Amino acid sequence: MTATQSRWLEQELRYDSGVYTKHTHVIVRGEGAHVWDEEGREYIDCIGGYGVANVGHANPEVVSAIAEQASRLMVLPQSVPNDRRSEFLTELAATLPSGLDRIFLCNSGAEAVEAAMKFSMTATGRHRFVAMKRGFSGRTLGAVSLTWDPAYREPFMPLIGPVEFVPFGDSEALRAAIDDQTAAVLIEPVQGEGGVRPATAEFLQAAREAAHAHGALFLLDEIQTGFCRTGKMFAQEHFGVVPDGMTLAKAMAGGVPIGAFAMREEIAKKMPKGGHGTTFGGNPLAMAAGLAALRFMKNHRLWESAAAQGERLISGLRSISNSKIREVRGLGLMVGVELKEKAAPYLEALERDHQILALQATPLVMRFLPPLVISPEDVDRVVAAVAAVLADR
Repeated sequence: MTATQSRWLEQELRYDSGVYTKHTHVIVRGEGAHVWDEEGREYIDCIGGYGVANVGHANPEVVSAIAEQASRLMVLPQSVPNDRRSEFLTELAATLPSGLDRIFLCNSGAEAVEAAMKFSMTATGRHRFVAMKRGFSGRTLGAVSLTWDPAYREPFMPLIGPVEFVPFGDSEALRAAIDDQTAAVLIEPVQGEGGVRPATAEFLQAAREAAHAHGALFLLDEIQTGFCRTGKMFAQEHFGVVPDGMTLAKAMAGGVPIGAFAMREEIAKKMPKGGHGTTFGGNPLAMAAGLAALRFMKNHRLWESAAAQGERLISGLRSISNSKIREVRGLGLMVGVELKEKAAPYLEALERDHQILALQATPLVMRFLPPLVISPEDVDRVVAAVAAVLADR
């Protein structure tokens, strides 16, 4: 470890809150699907900012939009209209499923979930929610109320609720859980943190029907699955369902913090003036970045790249003959490899020996969320590296 590396890492560890387990390499630059550490080592990035970098690191169109907007205006509250915000809202509304044309802008996925909860409460007059076992909605007090893992929840009890968790994919259990006191049911079309588990069309359609039968809202969490990640602009397109509301964030602005809750007009109308708000949400800088990112995704048909390279990655991983692999699953470039033993040592080996960064999702799952601009050659390198680390141990 060099003196410079020690200084950056030691300073971060000295002043950081300590809630994160740190990697040992200090990353200083990115381009496309690659990042570099301070010593010049190049990595294929299959973390992608936890699924944020869909358009690639340092995307030139996003960078240009940020620089131009930063020289004009960066901060302006949503109570004051703005040209870039108007453009972004128009572009996003044209991208969303039909009927979801009211949008609350915020700064992150957790904030989007908080907004979804509050809008659901005012729309229905109810405070009870149904969420999924293995589901992940964030770590703020509202969002963690809908997050299943007890390790995230129990230190902060009592939380907002009541919330009933049902097995992901169990339509009968879901129907039994939704009643006339339910405000909303929230589902990830593909569970990310929960192990990269795609839903079925039957389950999501049953959830929508059951929610509406009781006057509850059917909400989809597209924070990680949205914006081309699964091979469609939004994952709900795979399943033939349109929700009453969608939580959005991550990839929507090419790396600039952003979030949104998109909903039907009658839901938005039930929120009283001033009932919810944000200082930084909808700021002109994020709006410029979001506009550039959305246009890049559409102009380059990025969902097609995600579908093609996702198929290449999944088929390559499935071709690995190794008894340690239990299952390879995913949609588009949201891919998980479930092992029969803990994934952490293999993820460490990928980074240390093959310069590939990847994620853990549950103790047993290796998760891959590369930028959607990743090349076929890089996909093949990832497959070869996974095969090598599994064979080495």
